[in-house]
Amino acid sequence: MTRPHDLSLAAQIAALRAREIGPVELTAHYLGRIRRFADLGGFAEITGEAAFARAAALEETSPNGPLWGVPSAEKDLVARAGVPTRYGSRARLAHVPSVSDALAEAMDAAGAVSLGKTSTSEFGLTGFTEPLIHAPARNPWATDTGAGGSSGGAAVAVAAGLLPAAVGSDGGGSIRIPSATVGVVGLKPSRGRLPLGSGFDSPDGLAVAGPIARTVEDAALLLDALVGLAPFSYATAAPGRGPFVGAARRATPGLRIGVTTVSPWDDDENIVLDPAARAAFETATAWLSDAGHAVADADWHPVGYPALFRVLWRASAARIPLSDDDMTAVEPLTAWLVREGRSLSAPDLLGGLTEARAFERRTVADFAAFDAVLTPALAQSPRPVGWYAGHDPERTFAMQVEYAPYSSFVNVAGLPALTLPVATDAGGGPVSVQLIGRPGGEAVLLSLGAALEDRRGPLPHPPVWGA
Repeated sequence: MTRPHDLSLAAQIAALRAREIGPVELTAHYLGRIRRFADLGGFAEITGEAAFARAAALEETSPNGPLWGVPSAEKDLVARAGVPTRYGSRARLAHVPSVSDALAEAMDAAGAVSLGKTSTSEFGLTGFTEPLIHAPARNPWATDTGAGGSSGGAAVAVAAGLLPAAVGSDGGGSIRIPSATVGVVGLKPSRGRLPLGSGFDSPDGLAVAGPIARTVEDAALLLDALVGLAPFSYATAAPGRGPFVGAARRATPGLRIGVTTVSPWDDDENIVLDPAARAAFETATAWLSDAGHAVADADWHPVGYPALFRVLWRASAARIPLSDDDMTAVEPLTAWLVREGRSLSAPDLLGGLTEARAFERRTVADFAAFDAVLTPALAQSPRPVGWYAGHDPERTFAMQVEYAPYSSFVNVAGLPALTLPVATDAGGGPVSVQLIGRPGGEAVLLSLGAALEDRRGPLPHPPVWGA
């Protein structure tokens, strides 16, 4: 018998609108799964009572809003009034905001039903979700491995059928890394694409909100909803702007595709591409060529990236409002990052930002000959839980780069990127690739991603799916 979580997001929305299932029933189904699989660490807070009240109220209304009745959750970096919002940190253990962030309010306006908070790394600073405040987010394909980060809880929830889809945030790979780790679709939009979580919220312009879903079409559907969450947008409304779900359903023939396994860290860190990651990359390359696209080596030679990103990473931590007392409660890596960031001089910071904008211009120019560029999503297989523990901060940073060297530069360049699984490894776990688009080029990525998905065919679900 088909269960609600067996259906795509699109199918669940259709069932809700046809009154074949109600918001209360759907909410109960997902809350049951969240509680049953709590040991996966997908959720930092469950708000069952509020969710049922919200779902019951919706049942008294006509379906309206793009996400009417759809269960959702906020990453634990997004404040919701009256709900503990801890930012993955012991320094915010008792924090209960009185005012919601705009993204939470907008999701409510779209008709979604919040079931709680998905787990994140402390203040979203790392590419793994193992904060000391609660249990780690575990990969449902192999629970002795981590789920990546910092939207690790959201990716786990989608992969394990605890949510139909989720909204994450990505400042250096935080949507794409966990999505690739657990084998779901992760989309980082262009800087400025979304009215909320646009990337223009901070001086470095790195972090954007974006969808995590089980299919490319579902990611496109959620992107359409996110684009419409506020009555304004920015200048990246390029040709092909929404409805993006149409792009995921429409083939785009004869594109120029660049391919590369080069990362901007290759001369600075020990980047070794895992055989399964290389095989998935080569498979996707062949499929794109077979589909009639003009596939060529991107011939990319980035320079000067590691130094500028180290400045941006430290500076991003410096903005976290932590007092001296708070610094005794945060994790050692966070404390180090905050102190390092606050010790940056104005010339250091401005120099890093200037170099970042120069890198953006060079990268956009380097990729201009292509409609999309294909890279591996990750360089290594999922890392064991605790892999990053016990190392000094510099080594922890290097280990994250070795795992995901293809992620952060996309944020610096402000480009859209899509990760999706195309193959399985020797143990049956998913292996993903990344497609990078032109500024405002989400529609092309969705079209290509859907074509790869069709060529791949159905992948198995993780073991918890059928339980």
